[in-house]
Amino acid sequence: MFRDAIAKEIEEVMGNARNAFAIYSKTTLRARAGFMRAIARQVMLLGDELLITAGAETNLPGARLQGERGRTVFQLDAYADACERGDWLEARIDTAAPGKVPPKPDIRKMMVPLGPVVVFGASNFPFAFSTAGGDTATALAAGCPVIVKAHPAHAKTSTLVAEAIKIAVAECGLPDGVFAHVHGASFDVGAALVKHPYTKAVGFTGSYAGGKQLFDWAGQRKSPIPVFAEMSSINPVFLLPEQLKTRAEELAKQLAVSVTLGAGQFCTNPGLIIAVEGEDLTRFVKTMAAEIRLAVPATMLHEGISNHYSESKEQALAQPGVTLVAASDADPGQQQARPVIAAVTAETFLANPVLHREVFGPYSLIIKCRDLEQMTVVAEQMEGQLTATLMATDADMNNNGPLVDAVQHFCGRFILNGVPTGVEVCLSMQHGGPFPSTTDSRFTSVGADAIKRFVRPVAFQNWNNHLLPDALKNENPLGIWRTVNDVLSKEPLTS
Repeated sequence: MFRDAIAKEIEEVMGNARNAFAIYSKTTLRARAGFMRAIARQVMLLGDELLITAGAETNLPGARLQGERGRTVFQLDAYADACERGDWLEARIDTAAPGKVPPKPDIRKMMVPLGPVVVFGASNFPFAFSTAGGDTATALAAGCPVIVKAHPAHAKTSTLVAEAIKIAVAECGLPDGVFAHVHGASFDVGAALVKHPYTKAVGFTGSYAGGKQLFDWAGQRKSPIPVFAEMSSINPVFLLPEQLKTRAEELAKQLAVSVTLGAGQFCTNPGLIIAVEGEDLTRFVKTMAAEIRLAVPATMLHEGISNHYSESKEQALAQPGVTLVAASDADPGQQQARPVIAAVTAETFLANPVLHREVFGPYSLIIKCRDLEQMTVVAEQMEGQLTATLMATDADMNNNGPLVDAVQHFCGRFILNGVPTGVEVCLSMQHGGPFPSTTDSRFTSVGADAIKRFVRPVAFQNWNNHLLPDALKNENPLGIWRTVNDVLSKEPLTS
Protein backbone atom coordinates (compact mmCIF):
# COMPACT_ATOMS: atom_id res chain seq x y z
CA MET A 1 0.00 0.00 0.00
CA PHE A 2 2.84 2.40 0.81
CA ARG A 3 5.74 2.71 -1.58
CA ASP A 4 9.30 3.40 -0.52
CA ALA A 5 10.42 7.01 -0.60
CA ILE A 6 12.56 7.78 -3.63
CA ALA A 7 15.80 9.76 -3.63
CA LYS A 8 14.12 12.98 -4.78
CA GLU A 9 11.59 12.80 -1.94
CA ILE A 10 14.28 12.15 0.65
CA GLU A 11 16.26 15.11 -0.64
CA GLU A 12 13.19 17.34 -0.36
CA VAL A 13 12.35 16.12 3.13
CA MET A 14 15.89 16.67 4.38
CA GLY A 15 16.09 20.11 2.78
CA ASN A 16 12.85 21.12 4.47
CA ALA A 17 14.14 19.82 7.80
CA ARG A 18 17.33 21.81 7.47
CA ASN A 19 15.41 24.98 6.67
CA ALA A 20 12.99 24.35 9.55
CA PHE A 21 15.89 23.86 11.96
CA ALA A 22 16.96 27.48 11.50
CA ILE A 23 13.54 28.53 12.80
CA TYR A 24 12.57 25.75 15.20
CA SER A 25 15.89 25.73 17.05
CA LYS A 26 15.22 29.34 18.07
CA THR A 27 11.68 28.76 19.37
CA THR A 28 11.04 29.29 23.07
CA LEU A 29 10.84 26.36 25.44
CA ARG A 30 7.21 27.26 26.03
CA ALA A 31 6.46 27.10 22.31
CA ARG A 32 8.06 23.67 21.96
CA ALA A 33 6.18 22.39 24.98
CA GLY A 34 2.94 23.71 23.53
CA PHE A 35 3.66 21.90 20.28
CA MET A 36 4.28 18.62 22.09
CA ARG A 37 1.04 18.96 24.06
CA ALA A 38 -0.78 19.69 20.80
CA ILE A 39 0.59 16.42 19.38
CA ALA A 40 -0.69 14.57 22.45
CA ARG A 41 -4.17 16.04 21.95
CA GLN A 42 -4.20 15.16 18.26
CA VAL A 43 -3.15 11.57 18.99
CA MET A 44 -6.07 11.22 21.39
CA LEU A 45 -8.44 12.73 18.82
CA LEU A 46 -7.66 9.81 16.50
CA GLY A 47 -9.84 7.81 18.87
CA ASP A 48 -10.79 4.22 18.15
CA GLU A 49 -9.54 4.42 14.57
CA LEU A 50 -5.97 4.41 15.84
CA LEU A 51 -6.54 1.42 18.15
CA ILE A 52 -8.39 -0.59 15.51
CA THR A 53 -5.76 0.09 12.86
CA ALA A 54 -2.88 -0.79 15.17
CA GLY A 55 -4.64 -3.93 16.36
CA ALA A 56 -5.14 -5.14 12.80
CA GLU A 57 -1.49 -4.50 11.90
CA THR A 58 0.26 -5.76 15.04
CA ASN A 59 -2.04 -8.41 16.57
CA LEU A 60 -1.68 -6.63 19.91
CA PRO A 61 -4.80 -6.78 22.13
CA GLY A 62 -6.95 -3.71 22.64
CA ALA A 63 -6.10 -3.31 26.33
CA ARG A 64 -2.37 -3.32 25.58
CA LEU A 65 -2.82 -0.73 22.82
CA GLN A 66 -4.96 1.49 25.03
CA GLY A 67 -2.29 1.38 27.70
CA GLU A 68 0.47 2.12 25.21
CA ARG A 69 -1.46 5.06 23.76
CA GLY A 70 -1.82 6.42 27.29
CA ARG A 71 1.90 6.00 27.84
CA THR A 72 2.66 7.80 24.57
CA VAL A 73 0.48 10.77 25.46
CA PHE A 74 1.94 10.84 28.98
CA GLN A 75 5.46 10.90 27.51
CA LEU A 76 4.61 13.84 25.27
CA ASP A 77 3.11 15.79 28.16
CA ALA A 78 5.86 14.85 30.63
CA TYR A 79 8.65 15.72 28.22
CA ALA A 80 6.88 18.99 27.42
CA ASP A 81 7.02 19.82 31.14
CA ALA A 82 10.70 18.86 31.24
CA CYS A 83 11.38 20.98 28.17
CA GLU A 84 9.92 24.03 29.91
CA ARG A 85 11.81 23.40 33.16
CA GLY A 86 15.03 23.67 31.18
CA ASP A 87 17.20 21.48 33.43
CA TRP A 88 18.50 19.69 30.34
CA LEU A 89 19.99 22.97 29.08
CA GLU A 90 22.63 22.59 31.82
CA ALA A 91 23.17 26.35 31.95
CA ARG A 92 26.55 27.19 33.50
CA ILE A 93 27.79 30.72 34.18
CA ASP A 94 31.24 31.77 35.35
CA THR A 95 31.41 35.54 35.56
CA ALA A 96 34.51 37.53 34.69
CA ALA A 97 37.24 38.27 37.23
CA PRO A 98 39.29 40.99 35.51
CA GLY A 99 41.48 41.50 38.58
CA LYS A 100 42.72 37.94 38.49
CA VAL A 101 46.17 37.21 37.02
CA PRO A 102 45.77 36.40 34.24
CA PRO A 103 42.30 38.00 33.93
CA LYS A 104 39.43 35.48 33.95
CA PRO A 105 36.92 36.02 31.09
CA ASP A 106 33.15 35.71 31.35
CA ILE A 107 32.23 32.21 30.12
CA ARG A 108 28.71 30.81 29.90
CA LYS A 109 27.74 27.37 28.61
CA MET A 110 24.50 25.65 27.63
CA MET A 111 23.17 22.84 25.48
CA VAL A 112 22.00 23.61 21.94
CA PRO A 113 20.12 21.34 19.49
CA LEU A 114 22.09 19.17 17.07
CA GLY A 115 19.89 19.49 13.99
CA PRO A 116 17.51 17.20 12.06
CA VAL A 117 17.03 13.80 13.73
CA VAL A 118 16.00 10.64 11.87
CA VAL A 119 13.84 8.29 13.96
CA PHE A 120 13.24 4.66 13.03
CA GLY A 121 9.94 3.32 14.36
CA ALA A 122 10.03 0.14 16.46
CA SER A 123 7.96 -2.90 15.52
CA ASN A 124 7.02 -3.96 19.06
CA PHE A 125 5.74 -0.57 20.27
CA PRO A 126 3.61 0.98 17.49
CA PHE A 127 2.92 4.10 19.58
CA ALA A 128 5.41 4.63 22.42
CA PHE A 129 8.61 3.90 20.45
CA SER A 130 7.42 4.93 17.02
CA THR A 131 6.07 7.96 15.17
CA ALA A 132 5.08 10.08 18.18
CA GLY A 133 7.15 8.07 20.64
CA GLY A 134 9.98 8.92 22.97
CA ASP A 135 12.66 9.56 20.35
CA THR A 136 10.42 11.98 18.45
CA ALA A 137 9.23 13.73 21.61
CA THR A 138 12.71 14.26 23.06
CA ALA A 139 14.18 15.43 19.77
CA LEU A 140 11.38 17.99 19.41
CA ALA A 141 11.94 19.11 23.02
CA ALA A 142 15.61 19.64 22.21
CA GLY A 143 14.71 21.89 19.26
CA CYS A 144 15.42 19.40 16.48
CA PRO A 145 13.20 18.70 13.47
CA VAL A 146 12.29 15.00 13.15
CA ILE A 147 12.08 12.72 10.13
CA VAL A 148 10.34 9.43 10.98
CA LYS A 149 10.97 6.32 8.90
CA ALA A 150 7.81 4.28 9.46
CA HIS A 151 8.12 0.63 10.42
CA PRO A 152 6.59 -1.42 7.58
CA ALA A 153 4.91 -3.76 10.08
CA HIS A 154 2.51 -0.98 11.13
CA ALA A 155 2.71 1.50 8.25
CA LYS A 156 -0.98 2.50 8.41
CA THR A 157 -0.77 3.20 12.13
CA SER A 158 2.36 5.27 11.62
CA THR A 159 0.69 7.27 8.85
CA LEU A 160 -2.33 8.05 11.04
CA VAL A 161 -0.09 9.36 13.81
CA ALA A 162 2.02 11.31 11.33
CA GLU A 163 -1.07 13.10 10.04
CA ALA A 164 -2.00 13.98 13.63
CA ILE A 165 1.47 15.48 14.17
CA LYS A 166 1.18 17.50 10.96
CA ILE A 167 -2.10 18.96 12.21
CA ALA A 168 -0.30 20.00 15.40
CA VAL A 169 2.49 21.57 13.33
CA ALA A 170 -0.04 23.74 11.48
CA GLU A 171 -1.98 24.52 14.65
CA CYS A 172 1.20 25.84 16.29
CA GLY A 173 2.27 27.87 13.25
CA LEU A 174 5.53 25.98 12.79
CA PRO A 175 7.30 25.35 9.48
CA ASP A 176 6.26 22.14 7.69
CA GLY A 177 9.80 20.78 7.83
CA VAL A 178 9.68 20.42 11.61
CA PHE A 179 8.21 16.96 11.07
CA ALA A 180 8.31 14.56 8.14
CA HIS A 181 7.25 10.96 7.63
CA VAL A 182 8.54 8.54 5.01
CA HIS A 183 8.03 4.88 4.21
CA GLY A 184 10.73 2.42 3.34
CA ALA A 185 10.72 -1.36 3.56
CA SER A 186 14.11 -1.55 1.86
CA PHE A 187 17.47 -0.81 3.47
CA ASP A 188 18.07 1.81 0.78
CA VAL A 189 15.70 4.31 2.39
CA GLY A 190 17.28 3.93 5.82
CA ALA A 191 20.76 4.21 4.36
CA ALA A 192 19.87 7.36 2.44
CA LEU A 193 18.44 9.01 5.56
CA VAL A 194 21.37 8.14 7.82
CA LYS A 195 23.99 9.08 5.25
CA HIS A 196 22.35 12.38 4.26
CA PRO A 197 24.61 15.31 5.22
CA TYR A 198 21.71 17.22 6.80
CA THR A 199 20.99 14.40 9.28
CA LYS A 200 22.66 15.15 12.61
CA ALA A 201 21.51 12.23 14.80
CA VAL A 202 19.56 8.97 14.63
CA GLY A 203 17.18 7.26 17.07
CA PHE A 204 16.45 3.55 16.72
CA THR A 205 14.78 0.74 18.67
CA GLY A 206 15.02 -2.75 17.24
CA SER A 207 17.33 -5.63 16.45
CA TYR A 208 21.08 -5.77 16.90
CA ALA A 209 21.58 -6.26 13.15
CA GLY A 210 19.48 -3.21 12.29
CA GLY A 211 20.96 -0.92 14.92
CA LYS A 212 24.54 -1.95 14.20
CA GLN A 213 24.03 -1.31 10.48
CA LEU A 214 22.78 2.22 11.15
CA PHE A 215 25.69 2.79 13.53
CA ASP A 216 28.18 1.64 10.89
CA TRP A 217 26.64 3.81 8.17
CA ALA A 218 26.77 6.85 10.46
CA GLY A 219 30.41 6.18 11.29
CA GLN A 220 31.36 5.92 7.62
CA ARG A 221 30.10 9.41 6.81
CA LYS A 222 32.50 12.23 6.05
CA SER A 223 31.15 13.80 9.24
CA PRO A 224 30.10 10.93 11.57
CA ILE A 225 26.96 11.44 13.63
CA PRO A 226 25.64 9.82 16.82
CA VAL A 227 23.28 6.87 16.51
CA PHE A 228 21.29 6.14 19.64
CA ALA A 229 20.26 2.55 19.00
CA GLU A 230 18.57 0.33 21.55
CA MET A 231 19.28 -3.19 20.36
CA SER A 232 19.88 -6.61 21.91
CA SER A 233 19.44 -7.52 25.58
CA ILE A 234 18.86 -10.80 27.43
CA ASN A 235 18.38 -9.21 30.85
CA PRO A 236 19.87 -11.82 33.20
CA VAL A 237 18.27 -12.62 36.55
CA PHE A 238 20.54 -13.91 39.33
CA LEU A 239 18.88 -16.02 42.03
CA LEU A 240 21.03 -15.78 45.16
CA PRO A 241 21.01 -18.68 47.66
CA GLU A 242 19.14 -17.29 50.68
CA GLN A 243 16.39 -15.74 48.57
CA LEU A 244 16.07 -18.87 46.45
CA LYS A 245 15.83 -21.05 49.56
CA THR A 246 12.91 -19.12 51.04
CA ARG A 247 11.06 -18.05 47.88
CA ALA A 248 11.81 -20.64 45.15
CA GLU A 249 8.20 -21.30 44.13
CA GLU A 250 7.17 -17.65 44.36
CA LEU A 251 10.12 -16.50 42.24
CA ALA A 252 9.40 -19.18 39.65
CA LYS A 253 5.81 -18.01 39.21
CA GLN A 254 6.86 -14.36 39.11
CA LEU A 255 9.47 -14.97 36.41
CA ALA A 256 7.19 -17.22 34.36
CA VAL A 257 4.75 -14.32 34.06
CA SER A 258 7.54 -11.94 33.08
CA VAL A 259 8.97 -14.30 30.45
CA THR A 260 5.61 -14.84 28.75
CA LEU A 261 4.25 -11.29 29.06
CA GLY A 262 3.19 -9.95 25.67
CA ALA A 263 4.49 -13.08 23.93
CA GLY A 264 7.93 -12.18 25.24
CA GLN A 265 8.14 -9.24 22.84
CA PHE A 266 9.79 -6.80 25.21
CA CYS A 267 13.41 -5.71 25.08
CA THR A 268 13.50 -6.22 28.86
CA ASN A 269 12.29 -9.84 28.74
CA PRO A 270 14.28 -11.97 31.25
CA GLY A 271 16.13 -14.29 28.87
CA LEU A 272 18.64 -15.74 31.36
CA ILE A 273 18.12 -17.08 34.88
CA ILE A 274 21.31 -17.88 36.80
CA ALA A 275 21.50 -19.86 40.05
CA VAL A 276 23.60 -22.36 41.99
CA GLU A 277 22.66 -26.02 41.53
CA GLY A 278 20.92 -27.78 44.40
CA GLU A 279 17.60 -28.67 45.94
CA ASP A 280 16.36 -25.07 45.98
CA LEU A 281 17.01 -24.59 42.27
CA THR A 282 15.30 -27.93 41.59
CA ARG A 283 12.17 -26.65 43.34
CA PHE A 284 12.36 -23.42 41.35
CA VAL A 285 12.72 -25.24 38.02
CA LYS A 286 9.88 -27.65 38.81
CA THR A 287 7.50 -24.81 39.60
CA MET A 288 8.51 -22.68 36.64
CA ALA A 289 8.19 -25.66 34.29
CA ALA A 290 4.63 -26.22 35.50
CA GLU A 291 3.79 -22.55 34.89
CA ILE A 292 5.28 -22.60 31.39
CA ARG A 293 3.32 -25.73 30.45
CA LEU A 294 0.13 -23.91 31.40
CA ALA A 295 1.07 -20.75 29.49
CA VAL A 296 -0.98 -20.08 26.38
CA PRO A 297 0.81 -19.31 23.09
CA ALA A 298 0.19 -15.73 21.95
CA THR A 299 0.18 -14.20 18.50
CA MET A 300 3.35 -12.31 17.68
CA LEU A 301 3.54 -8.90 16.04
CA HIS A 302 4.23 -10.05 12.52
CA GLU A 303 5.42 -13.01 10.50
CA GLY A 304 9.05 -11.88 10.49
CA ILE A 305 9.27 -11.78 14.29
CA SER A 306 7.42 -15.09 14.56
CA ASN A 307 9.77 -16.82 12.16
CA HIS A 308 12.82 -15.32 13.84
CA TYR A 309 11.64 -16.53 17.25
CA SER A 310 11.15 -20.06 15.96
CA GLU A 311 14.54 -20.11 14.27
CA SER A 312 16.53 -18.59 17.13
CA LYS A 313 14.77 -20.74 19.73
CA GLU A 314 15.46 -23.94 17.77
CA GLN A 315 19.07 -22.90 17.23
CA ALA A 316 19.52 -22.38 20.98
CA LEU A 317 17.86 -25.70 21.84
CA ALA A 318 20.05 -27.52 19.32
CA GLN A 319 23.28 -26.45 21.03
CA PRO A 320 25.26 -29.24 22.75
CA GLY A 321 24.46 -29.47 26.45
CA VAL A 322 21.18 -27.52 26.28
CA THR A 323 18.20 -29.35 27.79
CA LEU A 324 14.56 -28.50 27.12
CA VAL A 325 12.94 -28.02 30.55
CA ALA A 326 9.37 -27.22 29.54
CA ALA A 327 7.22 -25.91 26.72
CA SER A 328 3.60 -24.85 26.63
CA ASP A 329 1.24 -27.82 26.38
CA ALA A 330 -0.93 -25.90 23.91
CA ASP A 331 -0.10 -26.14 20.23
CA PRO A 332 0.64 -22.69 18.77
CA GLY A 333 -1.50 -21.40 15.94
CA GLN A 334 -0.33 -19.41 12.97
CA GLN A 335 2.21 -16.73 13.96
CA GLN A 336 1.94 -17.74 17.62
CA ALA A 337 4.88 -18.23 19.97
CA ARG A 338 5.13 -21.30 22.20
CA PRO A 339 6.65 -20.41 25.60
CA VAL A 340 9.79 -22.42 26.35
CA ILE A 341 12.41 -22.68 29.09
CA ALA A 342 15.67 -24.58 28.78
CA ALA A 343 18.69 -25.27 30.98
CA VAL A 344 22.45 -25.54 30.62
CA THR A 345 25.50 -25.71 32.86
CA ALA A 346 27.56 -22.59 33.40
CA GLU A 347 30.58 -24.25 31.76
CA THR A 348 28.63 -24.88 28.58
CA PHE A 349 27.14 -21.39 28.58
CA LEU A 350 30.51 -19.72 29.00
CA ALA A 351 32.02 -21.74 26.15
CA ASN A 352 29.24 -21.18 23.59
CA PRO A 353 28.65 -17.65 22.20
CA VAL A 354 25.39 -18.77 20.55
CA LEU A 355 23.81 -19.07 24.00
CA HIS A 356 24.63 -15.42 24.73
CA ARG A 357 22.39 -14.21 21.88
CA GLU A 358 18.93 -12.80 22.41
CA VAL A 359 15.98 -15.06 21.61
CA PHE A 360 13.24 -12.47 21.11
CA GLY A 361 10.08 -14.09 22.43
CA PRO A 362 8.77 -16.12 25.41
CA TYR A 363 12.00 -18.03 26.03
CA SER A 364 14.42 -18.17 28.93
CA LEU A 365 17.58 -20.18 29.59
CA ILE A 366 18.40 -21.37 33.11
CA ILE A 367 22.14 -21.44 33.84
CA LYS A 368 23.19 -23.89 36.54
CA CYS A 369 26.35 -22.88 38.42
CA ARG A 370 28.52 -25.06 40.65
CA ASP A 371 28.85 -22.35 43.27
CA LEU A 372 28.72 -18.60 43.84
CA GLU A 373 32.24 -18.19 42.53
CA GLN A 374 31.18 -19.61 39.17
CA MET A 375 28.08 -17.40 39.20
CA THR A 376 30.40 -14.42 39.54
CA VAL A 377 32.44 -15.65 36.57
CA VAL A 378 29.23 -15.81 34.51
CA ALA A 379 28.47 -12.21 35.50
CA GLU A 380 31.99 -11.10 34.60
CA GLN A 381 31.65 -12.63 31.12
CA MET A 382 28.27 -11.07 30.39
CA GLU A 383 27.90 -8.60 27.52
CA GLY A 384 26.19 -5.24 28.00
CA GLN A 385 22.52 -5.41 28.98
CA LEU A 386 19.61 -3.01 29.40
CA THR A 387 18.77 -4.60 32.75
CA ALA A 388 20.07 -7.06 35.31
CA THR A 389 18.20 -8.40 38.31
CA LEU A 390 19.25 -9.81 41.66
CA MET A 391 16.78 -11.87 43.66
CA ALA A 392 18.51 -11.53 47.02
CA THR A 393 18.13 -11.02 50.76
CA ASP A 394 20.19 -8.49 52.67
CA ALA A 395 22.47 -11.33 53.72
CA ASP A 396 22.89 -12.38 50.08
CA MET A 397 23.88 -8.83 49.18
CA ASN A 398 26.32 -8.47 52.07
CA ASN A 399 27.97 -11.82 51.36
CA ASN A 400 28.40 -11.43 47.60
CA GLY A 401 30.04 -8.07 46.95
CA PRO A 402 32.13 -9.22 43.95
CA LEU A 403 29.03 -10.61 42.22
CA VAL A 404 27.03 -7.43 42.86
CA ASP A 405 29.88 -5.31 41.49
CA ALA A 406 30.28 -7.53 38.42
CA VAL A 407 26.59 -7.28 37.58
CA GLN A 408 26.53 -3.49 37.92
CA HIS A 409 29.32 -3.18 35.37
CA PHE A 410 27.29 -4.63 32.48
CA CYS A 411 23.79 -3.18 32.96
CA GLY A 412 21.92 0.11 32.71
CA ARG A 413 19.08 -0.65 35.15
CA PHE A 414 19.94 -2.75 38.20
CA ILE A 415 16.86 -4.35 39.80
CA LEU A 416 16.61 -5.89 43.25
CA ASN A 417 13.77 -8.36 43.89
CA GLY A 418 11.62 -7.36 40.95
CA VAL A 419 11.22 -8.21 37.28
CA PRO A 420 12.72 -6.26 34.37
CA THR A 421 9.57 -6.07 32.25
CA GLY A 422 7.78 -2.75 32.66
CA VAL A 423 9.74 0.45 32.07
CA GLU A 424 8.46 3.38 34.11
CA VAL A 425 8.54 6.77 32.36
CA CYS A 426 10.22 8.99 34.94
CA LEU A 427 13.29 11.17 35.33
CA SER A 428 15.22 8.47 37.21
CA MET A 429 14.73 5.80 34.54
CA GLN A 430 17.78 4.48 32.69
CA HIS A 431 16.77 2.63 29.53
CA GLY A 432 20.12 1.98 27.95
CA GLY A 433 23.23 0.00 28.75
CA PRO A 434 26.68 -0.99 27.53
CA PHE A 435 27.11 -2.38 24.01
CA PRO A 436 25.46 -4.40 22.48
CA SER A 437 22.31 -3.41 24.38
CA THR A 438 22.76 0.13 23.05
CA THR A 439 25.35 2.05 21.06
CA ASP A 440 25.98 4.59 23.83
CA SER A 441 25.65 3.58 27.47
CA ARG A 442 25.84 7.20 28.67
CA PHE A 443 22.29 7.96 27.58
CA THR A 444 18.73 6.75 28.11
CA SER A 445 15.86 6.51 25.62
CA VAL A 446 13.19 6.77 28.34
CA GLY A 447 12.71 9.67 30.75
CA ALA A 448 13.39 13.36 30.29
CA ASP A 449 17.15 12.82 30.31
CA ALA A 450 16.64 11.31 26.84
CA ILE A 451 16.51 14.91 25.57
CA LYS A 452 20.27 15.11 26.18
CA ARG A 453 20.91 12.73 23.28
CA PHE A 454 20.02 15.44 20.78
CA VAL A 455 21.95 18.42 22.11
CA ARG A 456 25.58 19.50 22.41
CA PRO A 457 27.35 22.05 24.62
CA VAL A 458 28.40 25.51 23.40
CA ALA A 459 30.36 27.99 25.53
CA PHE A 460 29.90 31.73 24.98
CA GLN A 461 32.95 33.78 26.00
CA ASN A 462 32.92 37.55 26.54
CA TRP A 463 29.45 38.01 25.04
CA ASN A 464 27.44 41.12 25.82
CA ASN A 465 24.42 40.25 27.95
CA HIS A 466 21.81 41.34 25.39
CA LEU A 467 23.37 39.09 22.73
CA LEU A 468 23.31 35.92 24.84
CA PRO A 469 20.64 33.20 24.59
CA ASP A 470 17.88 33.72 27.16
CA ALA A 471 19.09 30.74 29.21
CA LEU A 472 22.37 32.55 29.90
CA LYS A 473 21.25 36.16 30.29
CA ASN A 474 21.82 37.90 33.61
CA GLU A 475 18.09 38.39 34.12
CA ASN A 476 17.33 34.65 33.79
CA PRO A 477 14.13 35.37 31.82
CA LEU A 478 13.36 31.64 31.58
CA GLY A 479 13.40 31.25 35.35
CA ILE A 480 15.47 28.07 35.11
CA TRP A 481 18.01 26.57 37.49
CA ARG A 482 21.56 27.54 36.55
CA THR A 483 24.98 26.93 38.07
CA VAL A 484 26.41 30.41 38.65
CA ASN A 485 30.00 30.53 39.89
CA ASP A 486 29.61 26.95 41.15
CA VAL A 487 26.35 27.66 43.02
CA LEU A 488 22.98 26.33 41.84
CA SER A 489 20.55 29.24 41.58
CA LYS A 490 17.44 30.63 39.92
CA GLU A 491 18.29 34.18 40.93
CA PRO A 492 19.16 36.83 38.32
CA LEU A 493 22.72 38.13 38.21
CA THR A 494 23.38 41.69 39.23
CA SER A 495 25.80 43.34 36.84
